[in-house]
Amino acid sequence: MPSFDVQSEIDLHELTNAVDQANRELQQRFDFKDSGAAYELKAKEFTVQMKAEVEFQLKQMLEILKPKLAKRGIDVGCLEVKDAETNLAEARQDVLLRHGIDADCGRKIVRLLKDSKMKVIPAVERELIIQALIETGGNQVQASKLLGITRATLRKRVDKFKITSQLAIK
Repeated sequence: MPSFDVQSEIDLHELTNAVDQANRELQQRFDFKDSGAAYELKAKEFTVQMKAEVEFQLKQMLEILKPKLAKRGIDVGCLEVKDAETNLAEARQDVLLRHGIDADCGRKIVRLLKDSKMKVIPAVERELIIQALIETGGNQVQASKLLGITRATLRKRVDKFKITSQLAIK
């Protein structure tokens, strides 16, 4: 039976490189010289904060950032541009990079696939179990604690998804 996995992850290293490249381009551009404009990456929140003197420069900065992200393999469709905050001193704008699939979207995807009459097994839980087993070196007791489930439940899911020990211990 054919299968596929749906993933939506952002490579933090590539994101950091893209933001660094955008900052370097800002330093080189004549219209941004000595303006104090900069990109600041907040890695834990997957947010890039843009700072500039005026709101117009924020729009230019966004147009600089998008190709840098695209060249690094980060889809610009995952960008959620927040409203600009301006005051007399500076303008700020956050760009949130959406990653992962939220529960509602995941349910919609599963529902659409089931409605298409194809036999589809959502692989989200399977991948989570595999990652937990890899993290713990195949130790099911530690993996079950990491996942917040009992060992018996973990064993049932390992059997259900046919996860082999070779797959779990890479």
